[in-house]
Order: sequence, then structure tokens, then C-alpha cells
Amino acid sequence: MWAENRGVAGRGKQRPYISMTSGILVVDKPLGATSFDVVRRVRRAAGEKRVGHAGTLDPAATGVLLVLLGQATRITEYLMDMPKTYRGTVHLGISTTTYDSEGDVVSEADASGVSEDALSDALAAFVGEIEQVPPAHSAVKVDGERAYHRARRGEAVAIKARLASIYRIDLLRYEPPVAEIEVECGRGTYIRSLAHDLGERLGCGAHLATLVRTRVGPFTLEAAADEAALAAAFEGGTWRDLLQPIDCGLMALPAITLEIEDEKDIRHGQAVDIASVEPPPDGTEARGYAEDGSLVGIIRFDAEIGMWRPRKVFPPEG
Repeated sequence: MWAENRGVAGRGKQRPYISMTSGILVVDKPLGATSFDVVRRVRRAAGEKRVGHAGTLDPAATGVLLVLLGQATRITEYLMDMPKTYRGTVHLGISTTTYDSEGDVVSEADASGVSEDALSDALAAFVGEIEQVPPAHSAVKVDGERAYHRARRGEAVAIKARLASIYRIDLLRYEPPVAEIEVECGRGTYIRSLAHDLGERLGCGAHLATLVRTRVGPFTLEAAADEAALAAAFEGGTWRDLLQPIDCGLMALPAITLEIEDEKDIRHGQAVDIASVEPPPDGTEARGYAEDGSLVGIIRFDAEIGMWRPRKVFPPEG
């Protein structure tokens, strides 16, 4: 159990809450825990109210979960858009209700006739922009309600297909009827659905047996803190050393150093003309830095006026 930092209890009128800690905590989510379980534990242990995550992992999956504290919660959409890499095992010949090992078996078939070449060809067909139907047992909302709530009640769940981007799929190992694959994909891709659809294409059925998220953008599993490391860091008061700066999640954006007057204007919500930067296409976003190297915010170019507008401004550290 992680230690809880309750802070110092004051007397009299309650003071307004001020976030004192911001950053990205790269966690190796343990098996069986929900993503929100991890968020809740961090919130309690850190004594930080403003905590969220970027990209849900199912309880049956492990691996990289980005937990955001303080001002870092404001860049969630940028982190969600980062490419993700997964390593999973697919069990051919058995289909389940949840498309993974947690569900009830729907069908069984002999998959011994599936060759490695046939498997490789089937996997290759999913690379690119594809239409994918999320599992009925997923957090997708249907008529305002999570799909898994309806599925658990035994209701038929109709989820519309959506586009998913799969950049590559590598077959790492195949020992029939189990295949180990590595998938690099974009936002909103369901590896459970990929496993199910693979089984349908091969004609034998399949489900996702195990799944590990090994990378989200530049954040890797090797650099993630597991449950034991987090517990020790919170107990020893060193957990802030594990935080990555906010701009580590914005490296896909170009960087611009602002002169002192431009920094002041951006912080006051005003557009600025940055003469040292060649005008980019309309809507281009960039990281704006102060002359001392600290992150000021995210700025966006408005071609109509030929100036940069503040999109998200972060308060000075300290």
C-alpha cells in the first residue's frame, strides 16, 4: 500500500487548493488494476488533487501508463495522439466474448493448419488505416453509457466501426496455436479487436491472451516505475524525482524561444509577432520557451493576422 500524503491540516476557514507539483509519471501498470486505480493511488500518495492519465489500459494488460499531475493534465490530448507500441500473445482457435482471456468462450476450432506464412499474410492485411469495431466489453460510450455496462447486463451492444491506424505488425514468435506479435499503432486502436479480427480472417477464431504496452511516444517500459518502485519512492519521499517535465510530452512540436516582452504578452493572453521565425502554415503549434529555458506554453500561428497566439500557458515553476 502506498503511503498517503495528507499535508498539514489547517484550522478555521479552508484555504483554496493550489497545485504544487506538475509532471508526467511513467508507470508500469500492474496486472489486474484499472488505469483509474493507479490514478487514485497516485492522487492519495502524492497529496495532489489534479491527477489523470493519458490512454486507458485494460485491467488484463500491463505496461506504460502515463499518469499526469498538476499542469501536465492540460496536455492530455497531445499524449493521447502519440504512437503506441504493444507486445501481445494471440491464442488462435478460441474466440471469447471480450476478445481476451477474461471472457467466456464463444467458439473453438482447430488452428493447427494455420502456417506461419498464412499468419504473416493475415497480419500484413491489417497494416495501414483500417476500420475496427471496439469490443462490446470496452469503455466506448453507446447512447451515453459505457458499452461494458450494457454487455455485463446481457444486452446486445451495437458499436459503430471506427478508423484505426496501424503502422506496423511484427510476428515475433509462432508456436501453434499461440502467436506473439508487436504492434505499433495510433490513438484508439484496440489490440483485442485486432486479435479477434485476425481469428476471423484466418477462419479459426482467436483472442488476445496477454498484452503489454511497451512504449507511448518517447516514454518506454524500461523507464517506467513498477508498483514496488513507486511504493518505495512515496514512502521515502523521493517520488518527485520520477516525474518527467511537461515538455517531454510535447517534443513533436517545434521549439521557439520567446524574447522577454513576447513572453510577457503570451502570459497575458496576447498575440505576438515573432520576427525571427519564418511564418509557418496556419494552425502550426510550437513550444514557447522563456529565455531561461523554462516552458511558457503552447503557441499557435494565426496566418490571418500573421502572429502567434497563446493556446495553453503554464505558470512559472516555483
